[in-house]
Parts: sequence; C-alpha cells; structure tokens
Amino acid sequence: MTGAERNIDVRAFNREAWNKNVENANPWTIPVSVDEITSAWRGEWEIILTPTKPVPKDWFPELSGCDVLCLASGGGQQGPILAAAGANITVYDNSPKQLAQDQAVAEREHLKIRTVEGDMRDLSVFNDEVFDLIVHPVSNCFVPDVRSVWREAYRVLRHGGAILSGFDNPILYLFDPAKEEEGILQVRFSLPYSELSSISEEERARYYGKGAPLEFGHTLQDQIGGQIDAGFVIIGFYEDTFPGELISKYCDSFIATRAVKL
Repeated sequence: MTGAERNIDVRAFNREAWNKNVENANPWTIPVSVDEITSAWRGEWEIILTPTKPVPKDWFPELSGCDVLCLASGGGQQGPILAAAGANITVYDNSPKQLAQDQAVAEREHLKIRTVEGDMRDLSVFNDEVFDLIVHPVSNCFVPDVRSVWREAYRVLRHGGAILSGFDNPILYLFDPAKEEEGILQVRFSLPYSELSSISEEERARYYGKGAPLEFGHTLQDQIGGQIDAGFVIIGFYEDTFPGELISKYCDSFIATRAVKL
C-alpha cells in the first residue's frame, strides 16, 4: 500500500475519463458496423462480455419483446446488436459520450434504444422487477464497491430473469507494472486493489496515463460471492483472456458468469 486512500469523486473522474476514451477511439467505445446490425436483423449475431469470447447463445432467452438492461454497457456495441435481434433495450452508463454512441447507432439503423446516464451502483431510476435480462460486460472494475452493483441488479430483475456478467480476474491487479514492462510478473499488490491507495498517483499516471479511468481489483468473494449473497444462483461460467497481456501466457484473466433470479 502507498498510504491513505486519496479523496476523489470516482464517478465524476471516470465519467470524464470515458468521455476522453470516446474522443480517442478506445476500442470499447467504437460502435458496431452496419454489417453487424444487418446480420443481427437476420438472426445472426453475437456479443462479448469479456475481451474475445462470444457469449454462448443458450445463455440468452428469446429476445423478441425481452426487456434488457445493458448495465454499464455504453459504446454502441451490445445494446444495438440486441435491439436489432428484437429486444427492448435500455443502456445505462456513466459516460454521456458512451451513451451518445448507442444513440448514434439507433438513429443510423432506426432502432429503438433508451439511454440513461447513471452510476451502476445506483439503479433507483428504475422500479423493482422491470427487466428480463441484464447484460453487464467488463466494467465493474471502475467502481470501488461491486456488491452494490449486484444488489441493485437483483432488485430490478424479474423473477426467472438472468444477469450475464463479465469481470476481471483479480489476479490481474497483483503485479508490479514496472516489472511487467520488463516481461516479469512480480507480485507487489494485495487484494482488493484500489488505484486510490494501492499505487501512487505519480506511478499511475506514468504507467496508465494521467487521465485513464480509475480501476479497482475486486476479490472473487465480492465478484462471485457477492452475486450469491445478493440472491442470484450462478448457472453458467467461462474464462477468457486478453491477447497481448503478459499473464495470458500462463492463465486466463477474465471471467463471465450467468446468474438467475429464481
């Protein structure tokens, strides 16, 4: 640890960081193509929750008329594909520029997509039990408290509904970034990891960029156990990797789960 946690408004900081990511064409901000939407109209589609692996088709309910919340999922990627496949889509995200990407695809392709700006930890804008499916790709690494995400997701999901989630394996956050640049995986940090306290502001700026989104490495107790404690039953699981990461030579570093509200 490097000392006391710095006092930063994480939501405001990460909103601006993701707005900048849109301006800089970060891969997770680039909307789907016309061809991808055309294929989805024909029933030929896939989405990802993690860097590379498509979500299994049997994880989805019948999408025609399905009320879907794309949670912390702005960027014009998952939402438009599922809308073209027949679902009623609400995209909820902290970044207005990410939401604008979804709006742009909706206008381009004549899709009905509702966009709402907000914090993934607070879904109070929605009533209880209003969604049949929640799609939650890798994003909860950008909030310090992940258990509130699971509790709120459980509340707004109808009984029999499911949440499909992607998240980091916390092993990603153990290693010294200076040593990683040398091709060495050397454990330095403990879990849970927080860029407000685990690493100095100067080091964070040097290795990740001063304006990069703040990240938090949650324990599996909070990622998986947190879903169970919120009331979910986990019935699907797979792992994925991010090509180019040093750790990918040795193990997968991302997890996807399918959890239901019985």
